Amino acid sequence: MSECVSRWSLEIGDPFPYAFASVAVPATLPDGTAVVLKVQSPDRESEHEAAALAAWAGEGAVLLIDHDRERRALLLERCEPGWALSELDQDEALDVMVGLLPRLWKPAGGSFRSLREEAAWWADGLEARWDRAGAPFDRRLLDAALDALDELPPSQGEQVLIHQDLHAGNVLRAAREPWLVIDPKPLLGEREAGIAALIRGDELGRGPGQVRHRLRRLCDELGLDSERARRWALAQTVAWAFAGDEVLADHVECATWLLAEG
Repeated sequence: MSECVSRWSLEIGDPFPYAFASVAVPATLPDGTAVVLKVQSPDRESEHEAAALAAWAGEGAVLLIDHDRERRALLLERCEPGWALSELDQDEALDVMVGLLPRLWKPAGGSFRSLREEAAWWADGLEARWDRAGAPFDRRLLDAALDALDELPPSQGEQVLIHQDLHAGNVLRAAREPWLVIDPKPLLGEREAGIAALIRGDELGRGPGQVRHRLRRLCDELGLDSERARRWALAQTVAWAFAGDEVLADHVECATWLLAEG
């Protein structure tokens, strides 16, 4: 951190409390520009974050000002006032996302991992983790996730840049644009997989009716295949339900609601 502060001649504040796979601190450049210094932990899902931000070039996402690849440090535009989209009513927030998502779904090349590869990684060992955890949820849920991870990847539509963790806490109120996306966990894959975190995330309300409403509104207004979107959301939710030795009960519950929608 100190080397990054010196490199960019920063004045820094206290770390933001909600960074999990990184340390992010508000900072100021010598010319008074408000920025964020983010130093990442080694993490598979965010290893291409800088490349995604560069591909978006500030269109609907925070600007990448500079990147120190060796130190996994990113110098980023600061969103001000910076409160999250989750502060809005659910339908107001969905209005924002319907306008924002098509701007992010760009064809992209380079080093991004494919959704097909990521799906294979999710599937690998999923049944073994379920066994080790003592079969913590209905076998039908596990089978539905594994079936989706086997059947969906080879039949995808157009490959675009998606943010696989784009929930309402990762969209912040800003000045340059009304709303900007942060913390990309990028993949190249079909659009239907890019709304999984929004469907699942309880930032905009929890319950089967809320999940159903988000699935239907996003698919209807963005022209997505709702069955593929449902299955991607179910599959990712089950895969992400295992956090080390812990099984995340909220993920299991949400996946159960998604299974019932099929």
